[in-house]
Amino acid sequence: MDAQTFWAVIGAYNQQTWAFQIPLLAFLLGMMVLSYTKKVPWAAKCALGILHLFIAAVFFAGFGELPIQRLFALPLFLACGLLFLYECRHNSADVLRPPTLPQALLLLLYFLYPLCSVLLGNTFPELVTHIMPCPAVSLGIALYSGYSRKNRLLLALLTLWGLTGVKSLLFRAYEDLILLLCGLYGLCLLAREFRKTDLNRRYGRRR
Repeated sequence: MDAQTFWAVIGAYNQQTWAFQIPLLAFLLGMMVLSYTKKVPWAAKCALGILHLFIAAVFFAGFGELPIQRLFALPLFLACGLLFLYECRHNSADVLRPPTLPQALLLLLYFLYPLCSVLLGNTFPELVTHIMPCPAVSLGIALYSGYSRKNRLLLALLTLWGLTGVKSLLFRAYEDLILLLCGLYGLCLLAREFRKTDLNRRYGRRR
């Protein structure tokens, strides 16, 4: 896929789905508030699950034309959506903690995604919005990192897509450097999770 095709897909998606993107973003914000205020701890994970399933079904199944979109991106977002919903039920009592400084920065960058796209010279409909694959994963990593119990497969899939932010240089989508930052943060979280497991094993053996 070249840069022209990349932006053409984004343009077609935005033109045909903007009326759905607005209520979905409002839903996301409302569910985030419910989780951060501890009224419904699992709400953010539920919203992320729905968001990723929406991206899989609408963006990639509806507008994806290349094999990499249908055979790699679509299953990845479908798996992330289902895993978020699984975590929503399996770890429903896990509380979303107030964001640390890195998490707050990543959340801020997520909300600045469209503004960054505008500052880079893009205009609607060929503009990166909040309800698109890369911002969705950025939000997924930033929010999910605030939960103490993490599904390592889910975190690995989010991180894998996050690291594809390197493509920002190929498609002149420099706003996706935000995605790359989130992917690198996800890599740190994965390393921490494996380190935690290793320490638990060592401690268990000593006892």
